[in-house]
Amino acid sequence: MEDLLKKMALAYHRDPRPGKIEVIPTKPYSSPADLALAYSPGVAYPCLEIKDDKNKVWEYTNKGNLVAVISNGTAVLGLGDIGASAGKPVMEGKALLFKIFAGLDCYDIEINEKDPKKFVEIVKSLSPTFGGINLEDIKAPECFEIETELKRQCDIPVMHDDQHGTAIISGAALINAADIQGKKLEDLKVVVNGAGAAAISCTRLYTALGVKRENIVMCDSKGVIRSDRAGLSEQKLEFATTRDIHSLQEAMVNADLFLGLSVRDVLTADMIRSMAPNPIVFALANPDPEIAYDIAMESRPDLIFATGRSDYPNQINNVLGFPYIFRGALDCGASAINEPMKLAAAHAIAKLTREPVPQKVKDAYGNPDMAFGKNYILPKPMDNRLILTIPPAVARAAMDSGVSRRPITDWEKYAGHLANLGGQCSDGICYSQLLNSRETLKQVAKRLGYK
Repeated sequence: MEDLLKKMALAYHRDPRPGKIEVIPTKPYSSPADLALAYSPGVAYPCLEIKDDKNKVWEYTNKGNLVAVISNGTAVLGLGDIGASAGKPVMEGKALLFKIFAGLDCYDIEINEKDPKKFVEIVKSLSPTFGGINLEDIKAPECFEIETELKRQCDIPVMHDDQHGTAIISGAALINAADIQGKKLEDLKVVVNGAGAAAISCTRLYTALGVKRENIVMCDSKGVIRSDRAGLSEQKLEFATTRDIHSLQEAMVNADLFLGLSVRDVLTADMIRSMAPNPIVFALANPDPEIAYDIAMESRPDLIFATGRSDYPNQINNVLGFPYIFRGALDCGASAINEPMKLAAAHAIAKLTREPVPQKVKDAYGNPDMAFGKNYILPKPMDNRLILTIPPAVARAAMDSGVSRRPITDWEKYAGHLANLGGQCSDGICYSQLLNSRETLKQVAKRLGYK
């Protein structure tokens, strides 16, 4: 199966033309008159309008619908520091997701620079081109400095999705899982295994949702992060504990929630059995979780279990968030993606999960019984209600928190605009067609003639 996947993936990226994205004109270009408007001499007029009022760039250019996915390739998926060029297929893939799920145009930009200050300078200099910047696959701790500085220096939304995307989606999952398990967020005893960018951001968002900082124990490769340990980074010190525990095994006793953003097989069935009644485990290491799905589910019947994988229930998938968060931010002219907007997205996703699941979504995933519960704590990526739900929530939060420069006034019209976007991609494949496709990888391989 691995060899088959490799052959198909390489062919997918290579044929019939290399890569996954292209630029498509949005205006007529078939006559001399069209070209005179598109370029010289007609193009001078919008240039002069923007020169006199820079805010008109949103009116006369694609800036308001254009996102950059920017990386230096230092922390690519589960591949590590493979470099800017090797990370390009991932960034192209992210650009594709922005387009098909939220109708946002996107350029991938790979920057061959590891120095945080130089990286910030480069990205800032590029920022006039874009309506928003999605930072991607930049290793910790440099990613914290880079995002903080770009948010400070740029007047458009900047978000490091590895941090905040995971936090928002897992935060929505936590809201629902805690409710199903009969637990209050402020009462949860939480163990976080991993102290990288995603783990720190998730833990911060959980505290914003109501988890108490004193109830959190964070572990790294050296064990429990304690306040008396020397040489802690600023981020680790934020969640250092004074409790007299030293190992993950000790920390797991009577815990309500385990959040793993670390390595495979670090969690055992005995550790899960030592947790409090009705536990929640988010084992998000990719591609292999901190404990195998079968082992976890066999450990106890009262468990809610989630991973980052699509082949198990409860996938915590960032695609549920970033396309729609940027959609809402750009549509209201937000100057930032702030904490209220992130929380609004998490609550909107959590609320949508509790609604009846459309039949076409059930059909797409081959699950006629799909409904809110232990095996359905998040919507599915192919649920086209996401685009109708998250962007308005994000935009309202941006307006309420004072970062919107072009507030939305006609919400009914905006809802119609989002419905018309409908996840359309450049070759005409839309949600309805995607939802009717239930082919597995093996079925696709057979159809294409792979052996």
